[in-house]
Amino acid sequence: MNSVALLIGGQSVSKDDHCFDRIDPVKGTPATRAAAAEVSDVNAAVEAAAQAFPSWAASGPGRRRELLSRAADCLLAHQQDFTNAMVAEIGATEGWAGFNVALGATLLREAAAMTTQITGEVIPTDVPDNLAMAIRQPLGVCAGIAPWNAPVILGVRAVAMPLACGNTVVFKASEICPAVHRLIGTALEEAGIPAGVINVITHDPADAAEIVGALIDHPAIRHINFTGSTRVGRIVAERAARHLKPVLLELGGKAPLIVLDDADLDAAVDAAAFGAFLNQGQICMSTERIVVDNKIADEFVKRLSAKAAALPLQDPSLGPTVLGSMVNSQSASKVMQLIEDAVAEGARVTAGGHAKGTLIDATVVDRVKPGMRIYSEESFGPVVTIVRVQGDEEALRAANDTEYGLAAAVFSQNIVRAWNLARQIESGMCHINGPTVHDEPQMPFGGMKASGYGRFGGRAAIDEFTALRWITIQTGARHYPF
Repeated sequence: MNSVALLIGGQSVSKDDHCFDRIDPVKGTPATRAAAAEVSDVNAAVEAAAQAFPSWAASGPGRRRELLSRAADCLLAHQQDFTNAMVAEIGATEGWAGFNVALGATLLREAAAMTTQITGEVIPTDVPDNLAMAIRQPLGVCAGIAPWNAPVILGVRAVAMPLACGNTVVFKASEICPAVHRLIGTALEEAGIPAGVINVITHDPADAAEIVGALIDHPAIRHINFTGSTRVGRIVAERAARHLKPVLLELGGKAPLIVLDDADLDAAVDAAAFGAFLNQGQICMSTERIVVDNKIADEFVKRLSAKAAALPLQDPSLGPTVLGSMVNSQSASKVMQLIEDAVAEGARVTAGGHAKGTLIDATVVDRVKPGMRIYSEESFGPVVTIVRVQGDEEALRAANDTEYGLAAAVFSQNIVRAWNLARQIESGMCHINGPTVHDEPQMPFGGMKASGYGRFGGRAAIDEFTALRWITIQTGARHYPF
């Protein structure tokens, strides 16, 4: 069993008298025993970050680039440790764990490259002998809060660009994967990131509200980034608003994939299966709704159902598999309830629909309509719904008939037709003839509506994690009216 300590000011802080256990979702045995932070630990972490901020902010871009690049190598060196922890803590497959570590390293390298892209501009002014500039400066101490589902990717994303921009960070690990998130801190430490620049807090699930509240409320925290559920995102935003603190939110999704009547069906089926069933559908961008033109719906459903039925499922600790475990029994139970409700309301399961504990096979539910719970609720599991429509206008209405707006996709061999739909879909990201699950570190990643606001990734993230300031220099005499 993993043993996890807090990371505060460059020191590992054990809490032998205040710990919690994370349970393996498949085996039901303890996977990790982690330190349960108290409010005093949160305050100590923030104060350590505040003390480290001036020197880190003053460090040159070359130095920050060097350390973040080295951190990418350190992350990769711990690949097996990350894999073991992800399998044990969240029931992830080895493939998903390996992808997480690889993309996490790429995120660190992209952040390293951005250190020399934090630029400003000289702005023309009507004042004689005046130099007017807009410059970007680090904000101070940033709080990063990441979820369990893509723990290395989203954990690294919560800290990499804030560090690249010269901020220091207090990273609140998910209580569901404390060992995975603490390993990120270890990799950064091993790379030589100075003490206090990165701090990692783990906490008992029962203490989540108190710990997050204390983190947001601390006067030294200048920015919060949160990835997680829309329900909790609203709480974080409301709490931060009391202090007028900026927040970057990447929240839930109900991603639609539109399949038009001229689509390449094999390509659409492959993208739909990948987007719906990768990591058991536990991704914010997961394809949850396939909006299919009636003209080709029967054939599409037949092909997708055959592909879904062939996907391997097993306890990921037993070896390679496509589908592994749901994160816990409650999540698995919710997925099965959504499927049962849809069937009771007239939908039809064409593949899967079976569960054994936290293991649920790839499931396709056809003829889903408004009013069914699964039509509107985020399932966050290995189930995808088929919504049949007539024509492009109805497809667009169905795609936008959701409170969420994170990712989307459109399949058509007529690019102009697909482009016209893509521009009208209410989502932060949309992919033509590609899956809804698509992430690259240099891209502006984020949503709209109930999927949040702000953008991670590349130059867009520089805007999020720096303050834009107007500074002038009067180089000659200035005339005043009195």
